[in-house]
Amino acid sequence: MSRFSQDVTTANFQSAVIAASQEALVLVDFWAEWCGPCRTLKPLLEKVVDSYEGRVRLVKIDSDREQALASRYQVRSIPNVKAFVRGQLVDEFSGALPESALRAFIERWLPSPMQATLDAAREARQAGDVRTAEARLRQAVAGDPALEAARLELIDVLIDAGATDEASALLQPLSPRAGDEDRVKALQARLALASDGPVDDVATLQARIAAEPDNLDARLALGKRLAAQGAWADSLDTLLEIVRRDRSYGDDIGRRTMLDVFNLMPPGHPEIRIWRARLAQLINR
Repeated sequence: MSRFSQDVTTANFQSAVIAASQEALVLVDFWAEWCGPCRTLKPLLEKVVDSYEGRVRLVKIDSDREQALASRYQVRSIPNVKAFVRGQLVDEFSGALPESALRAFIERWLPSPMQATLDAAREARQAGDVRTAEARLRQAVAGDPALEAARLELIDVLIDAGATDEASALLQPLSPRAGDEDRVKALQARLALASDGPVDDVATLQARIAAEPDNLDARLALGKRLAAQGAWADSLDTLLEIVRRDRSYGDDIGRRTMLDVFNLMPPGHPEIRIWRARLAQLINR
């Protein structure tokens, strides 16, 4: 009998699968007595799961006796093994896989041993304890360099702190092969918008522009500051005015900065399409 497997029914499915998958990868094996491949797969599953010393747990469900569960999870052929992470069904396979393929399947979804450290860092950051958050994020990245979520969270913290050089160095290796491409693009945009030094506040920049309408440096600084505050429309309007006044300024930096702002905005934000159209209309007229 495997140390990390159990037979489960509808009565304890919530605790054995959904709740347990908050702490470990849970594999749910739907099987039946009459199924030959099920008998082949079962001991191999138990052996492989045991080798992970609790980081993976195996739940076995008799699909004939637990037809409601089999129906809920659309089991059409057995053996059918489903992977649960943090309460969610994330992947599955059918049939009796060889050990190498089974291990590859598990490794794809196995939570990092530094996940708890990452969770603690996020809690600290949410509570406003940025110093503790940064320390724990550094620990998570050092402990598991492949834990992309920890690296991205650390980059975010470093940008907030103005450590843009270190943030850029951490982000660069992720760019061509990131799992979370949207987050990487947003961080790239934040880095592009980050100032190299102290920036005047919005009121000061607006006053400067009112006194010097052709001061494109002030307009660019204002566009970046407004974007950092999430004032998307005002930021894009300011940057578009740079494009309108001098397309060649800063090697077309007005347009390029608008593209950075688009990447920083939440995906699918309705104003992205509006401002892309305005930019295209101005450029192509």
